[in-house]
Amino acid sequence: MHGVIVDRAIYRDGRRTDGPADLSDALAEARANGDAFLWVGLHEPTEKEFDLVSTEFSMHPLAVEDALKAHQRPKLEVYDDSLFMVLKPVVYDSDKDTVSSGELMIFIGDSFVVTVRHGEGAPLHAVRMRLESEPQVLKHGPTAVLYAVSDAVVDHYIDVCVELQVDLEELETQVFSPAEGGSGRSREAGDQPAAERIYTFKRQVLEFRRATGPLAAPVSRLTRAGVPFVQERSQPFFRDVDDHLTRVNEQVEGLDRLLSDILAAHLAQMGVRQNDDMRKISAWAAMAAVPTLLAGVWGMNFQHMPELSQVWGYPAALALMVGAVTFLHRLFKRNGWL
Repeated sequence: MHGVIVDRAIYRDGRRTDGPADLSDALAEARANGDAFLWVGLHEPTEKEFDLVSTEFSMHPLAVEDALKAHQRPKLEVYDDSLFMVLKPVVYDSDKDTVSSGELMIFIGDSFVVTVRHGEGAPLHAVRMRLESEPQVLKHGPTAVLYAVSDAVVDHYIDVCVELQVDLEELETQVFSPAEGGSGRSREAGDQPAAERIYTFKRQVLEFRRATGPLAAPVSRLTRAGVPFVQERSQPFFRDVDDHLTRVNEQVEGLDRLLSDILAAHLAQMGVRQNDDMRKISAWAAMAAVPTLLAGVWGMNFQHMPELSQVWGYPAALALMVGAVTFLHRLFKRNGWL
């Protein structure tokens, strides 16, 4: 059990104290002091490992199930003895151009906070360190932890948006660069088709959107009064988080829309290039057809044909072929087909 609990401490008046090793005794001690609360952090616990924690803190079975199985949408649930919130921290690997998301569950109740982390990217350690350096904030209890964690996750969304915007501009430059030619490939992208690169990037934006979009309703709910276990004077702080999240969602929607526009423009560009190629092929085919036609006419095995007995017949036929091809070449060149 100690391997699953990443950190545990009692915070009294905003300052950390270790407290008893037993969770039940630690919770009782926190509740005995009106200005104290217990914060327990866990990382990917199994059902057996989480059973003791859920029993001690009287967690609702449905919330426990969600915390164990993960793969949840961001949400906010209110139960009799606790408030349960799910967030999805994201990590963007700029080298691989991939967005990966973890899951972070927060239980807050009477004098306790329990955080459960799945995957990577959750800023819990940094948040705890920052709060411990700001006892005037931490003394507001579990609500301060809920706000600090939500704020850290949403602020990191903003950083990811900036990185995605930079990579999108690079992708846009590559897609419409002369190096793409008519094949939709570029050397910078490892000879990967442009449409495939756009689609892959769009999947990463969709993964990011799954983390930010559903979180809007829970954060908006925290900005209103009447949410159990959340201090009403914290509403302005959650409004700030809500404002940042709204900006993130607008930026993500803009990224998705721009990707769709880039893909549509790229397909249109490919269509124009294919039309140009077909015109060139048709022009060369027409120039090749003229001498073929003339050679075919004079190559027929008839005894009585004009110019067969003339000395100038063969040179005249060649001159006619060259003249016809030259005329067609100049005509196609003037009309932009070559």
